[in-house]
Amino acid sequence: MSRSFPAATTIAPTIRPAVDQQVSGPGAIPCRVSVEEGYARWAATYDQTPNPLLALEQRCLRPLIPDVAGKCVLDLACGTGRWLEKLLAAKPSLGIGIDLSLPMLEVAQQKATMAGRLARADCLQLPFPSDVFDLAVCSFAVEHIRNLSGVAAEWSRVLKHSADLFITGLHPAAYATGWRAGFRDGQDAMQIDAVPHSAKEMIALFLGAGFELRHTLECFVGEPERPLFAYSGKERLFDAARGVPAIMISHFRRCAMNSVRTTLPIPPPTTARVACG
Repeated sequence: MSRSFPAATTIAPTIRPAVDQQVSGPGAIPCRVSVEEGYARWAATYDQTPNPLLALEQRCLRPLIPDVAGKCVLDLACGTGRWLEKLLAAKPSLGIGIDLSLPMLEVAQQKATMAGRLARADCLQLPFPSDVFDLAVCSFAVEHIRNLSGVAAEWSRVLKHSADLFITGLHPAAYATGWRAGFRDGQDAMQIDAVPHSAKEMIALFLGAGFELRHTLECFVGEPERPLFAYSGKERLFDAARGVPAIMISHFRRCAMNSVRTTLPIPPPTTARVACG
C-alpha cells in the first residue's frame, strides 16, 4: 500500500532524487527513459547495488560538512534518504528530505530514522517559510534540473544568511567523456535523461541568487573504488576512469541579500584535485 507524504504545489517534474552514475562501457545501447520513469523503476534496487561514484562522493563530501548538531538541515532531492540519514546521525534540531519521486520516498520511509521527516515536493517550490535552514545538500540531482535559475532562487529563499549549500554532480568532463546516470532494470540497461550544466553556468546562477562560492572540488576515483568497479563487471574500465574527474563538489554560502549586487563577477573557483586512494 502506498504511503502518503506532505505535498507542496508541484510546478513540473524536473527534480528527482540523488542519482548514481555508471561508467559507460561496451554492451547493449541503453534505453533512455525520463527522470520520472527512471527513478520509479530504480527505486526498489537503488540502495542495493554498490556504486563507486556514490562511495567517492561520500568520502570527499563528508569531511566538508560542518557540525550540524542543533541546526536545521535539508536534503534536496533526497531520493532514498542517503544523505539525510547521515545528517540525522549528527543530531540536528530539524532534518527534512524532499523529493518528487513517490517510489523513492517510499523506500526512504522504510528507514527507521525517516518517520515524519520526508515531504513530496518540487525543488522549485519548497513547502517551507523563508530563512529556515542552516545547511542543505543536493546530491547528484542538478543534472536533472532544467530551470536552474529558479531553483537557485528558491534554495536561497529557504536558507538562512551564512547557511552552507553543498551541490554534487557528475563532473562536466566525465559527462563529455560519456558517463551518464544509469542502472539495470533486469537485463536491460537504462539511461536517465539529463540536462548538463557547465560549472560556469551553475556558479553564475547561484551567485546571482545570493550565494558566494566558497570552493569547488574535482574528485577522481582511486584504489578504494576499484573493488566496486570489479563488482559491477567494469574493472577493465577502471584505469581509464581514474584519469577523468568524476565528481564536482560545489560549496556555496548564503549571503545577506543587501550585500548582493545586481551584476556579480564570476570568480575562478578554487579547485582541488581529490584522489581518494
